[in-house]
Order: sequence, then C-alpha cells, then structure tokens
Amino acid sequence: MTNDDTLGYQQYTTSRLAAVSGYSVQQIRDLERLKVIPPATRQPNGYRQFTSVHVTALRAYRRLAIAVGPVIARATMREIRHVPYDEAVARIVALHVDLARSRNDTIAALHALDSIVEETAQDAPPAPGDTMSITQLSNALGVLSSTLRFWEQEGLIAPERAEHLGARRYPPGAVNEARIVAALRAGGYRIPAVQAVMASLHTIDDASNAREALRDRLNSIAVRSEALLRAGADISDLLCSSDMNNQLVGNG
Repeated sequence: MTNDDTLGYQQYTTSRLAAVSGYSVQQIRDLERLKVIPPATRQPNGYRQFTSVHVTALRAYRRLAIAVGPVIARATMREIRHVPYDEAVARIVALHVDLARSRNDTIAALHALDSIVEETAQDAPPAPGDTMSITQLSNALGVLSSTLRFWEQEGLIAPERAEHLGARRYPPGAVNEARIVAALRAGGYRIPAVQAVMASLHTIDDASNAREALRDRLNSIAVRSEALLRAGADISDLLCSSDMNNQLVGNG
C-alpha cells in the first residue's frame, strides 16, 4: 500500500483503489459492505467512487488486523466512525493497553520460568516419597485444585495416584511441570500452545523450548505493537479529516 496519498479529494475507481491499496476489488467491496471503510459515493452511471480517505482507511485496517486480529480490527474500524472523537481515541488507547498487559504478563512468565529452572538446578535430589498433595500444589501455585485436574486431563502434568486412596500425589518432576504450565498460562498461552511446549520439553533439554516460546511471543507483541502505532497514526488522520466528517454526516 502506498503512503503517497494525503487525505483529500483525489478520486479512485474500485480497480484503481485496489491497485494502490493491495486489496482485491472483491475485498474492497466486502470491506465497504461490512462498513470497515466509509461508503463510496456513486457516480451517475452507478460506479463507485472512492477518495484518499479510503486509501488511509484500508491501510489502517490492514495494520490494525496485524495488531489485534481481523475480527477486532473490523469492529474497531466500524465503531470509530460512529462514536465521539474522545471515545474513538480511547478505544485505540485501550488496544495499546491490552498489548502492554500481554507484554508484561509474558515478561513475568519468562522471569518465573527462569526462577523455576534456577531453583531446580540448586535443589537437592528428591528423597523417596518427596511429593506434594493437590492442595499443597494448588496453594503453592496460586491456582484452584480444579485447574490442576484440568491440566492433568489435557495431558500437561502427570501426578501419581496413591493406590490405597487414589489421591493425587505430585513428585518433583510433576511439580516442575505444573510450575512451567502456570508460567506459560500466565504469559497468555492457550492450552494447545502449552501442550506443544510441554510435549517438546519431554524430548528437548529442560525448559529451553518454553523460554524460546515466551521470547517469540515478546517479539510477536513488539511487531503487533508497531503495527498498532502505525494504524493509530492513520486513524488519527481519519478522525481529523474533514472529508471523513463529511462522509459521516452524509452516510453515517
């Protein structure tokens, strides 16, 4: 998508807008129908006529989709056209806050994981029968017992069962697995992603893969944050555009 256009009254046919935006003609029609971009005006012959506002709106949507995903991006692009200026700005700020929170959670998870690995390296070899009950482990991790049972059900941790009672007991290996799962979940990883990391831990040395996954997440958040910053600049131009305001009055 080009950055050469300034917001104004340069006019585009649908095919020309597709050429400068990188979207297909059908995608532009769909995005207009979904109200992601402002409605085009119609020429006497019925053909759509777009302006540089649409170039900027399409660029904003693409960057917003990278930052927060297409579903939220579509909803945001629709909503900012129909709310007061201060609320529109606040919605973009809230997206930045969400990404910042994800980054902080991931950093906390990475620090927790590093602490777990360091503590494990310094721990004395476990004594026979050195286990924790489900209540002890849930208290240590700050999670519910039902959460530990769910992790077990999903194959993330594997407690032992006392034969005479059937009660769950967690040996040191299972405790470390539970702590890594807790760190990954705190970092925002969904269960399928945690399953993939935990599966790799059984074939690759210690928690190196979990650490790499968290660092990859930090890089991903950085890319998304940059895209959101760029989308925010485009959206600011849209909100301040007299052309946009005229379209809102005429078509909102």
